[in-house]
Amino acid sequence: MTDKKKIDVVIDGRNFTVVGSDNEEYIRELARYVDKNIKNLATKNHRLSPVMTATLAAFNIADELFSVNKEHKDLEKRAKEPLEKYEITKKEIETANNKIKELERRNLDYNDEVIKIKISKEELFTDINRLEEEVKKKDEDIEQYKKEISTYKDRQFKTQIEIIELKKQLKETLEINERI
Repeated sequence: MTDKKKIDVVIDGRNFTVVGSDNEEYIRELARYVDKNIKNLATKNHRLSPVMTATLAAFNIADELFSVNKEHKDLEKRAKEPLEKYEITKKEIETANNKIKELERRNLDYNDEVIKIKISKEELFTDINRLEEEVKKKDEDIEQYKKEISTYKDRQFKTQIEIIELKKQLKETLEINERI
């Protein structure tokens, strides 16, 4: 339990004994503050009785207390807003981080896809080059075959001419043989 202390203080020239568990220096500071307020009011208006001076001092101190309490409540309210916004912002950051992770994963997938497409493209170019070489060879073969065909046509034509001449000679020889 807290130990209660008796502390003697002077306010407006009168002695008071204050009983409390607070620090002695704190109690004396409060007494000096109240005494100072009463003396300030008494020096400003000499017509006030000691009770009226003490009452006005209490009123002024109460006004200070209410103002400080109002300011305290406003500060508490203003302090809560950032904390509330912090939670919302924290959730937004988590959502954004998750979105970033998802986009990074998708980016990696797209990069993998691009690499596969590049590899496939290279393979296709290799196939195209191979096929072009094959086509070139086939074209050369075709040209060779055309030359051979032309040569064979020429031979065939010569052969047909020889056959015609041989037939003509055969016919002449047969006619000569028939006459004999």
